[in-house]
Amino acid sequence: MDCAIHKLAEALPSVEFYGELQKAFSHFNTGLFENKLPACLITLQRQKNTYGYFSPERFVSSETGECIDEVALNPSWFVVRTVPQTLSTLVHEMVHLWQYHFGDPGRRAYHNREWADRMESIGLMPSNTGKPGGRRVGEKMTHYILEDGPFDRACRELMTREFTLSWLDRFPPQPPSHALAAALTGGSASAAALARVTPVQAENRSHRVKYRCPSCAAQVWGKPGMKLLCGENACKAAVMQPVGT
Repeated sequence: MDCAIHKLAEALPSVEFYGELQKAFSHFNTGLFENKLPACLITLQRQKNTYGYFSPERFVSSETGECIDEVALNPSWFVVRTVPQTLSTLVHEMVHLWQYHFGDPGRRAYHNREWADRMESIGLMPSNTGKPGGRRVGEKMTHYILEDGPFDRACRELMTREFTLSWLDRFPPQPPSHALAAALTGGSASAAALARVTPVQAENRSHRVKYRCPSCAAQVWGKPGMKLLCGENACKAAVMQPVGT
């Protein structure tokens, strides 16, 4: 049976990739949560400005009507961060899953003290900056990995089993980290994959151009390619010129 699943994963990237995420979830559920967390649906979501999120009872079975929670990870960041950092986000959301079923979640997106204490107990230090000295509670929270803490040890144990994330987003929001680049360039296939990663340049979403009158220097904003005339009498309908082009 295991051999058949392995061959299926090799043929189907979705089975392979989601199988890796499920393997990580099960590993950390056993090692950090005494295997008490209920099953959830792991998804990949490119939600801006977040590494991942937890959404309780997001999905419902079309057959039984049973609701199940969602743990979402943002694949855009997989190539930017190291595998342990990505897995720490998975566990961060698993703490939200634990708190929803066994604790007292904060209002809306608030990360309360109970959540922070549970995070710290499994080796992830809550921090709004992602660095030492940050706030432990709040609405927009991240964390950093405590060296040789429970998560760090569990993660190293998983990584010794030849665990990896087999697929990487080619168009991340920023270049890969030095640590990840060093890890990936250890083999020719990984080096070839990294060579095809192209960070997406920040898009100018304003879609506006500044125009200036050559006579009085009055300025206005408008769409690219507009033909504008200055309305000042002294300028005699001078054609306004785009600035910075």
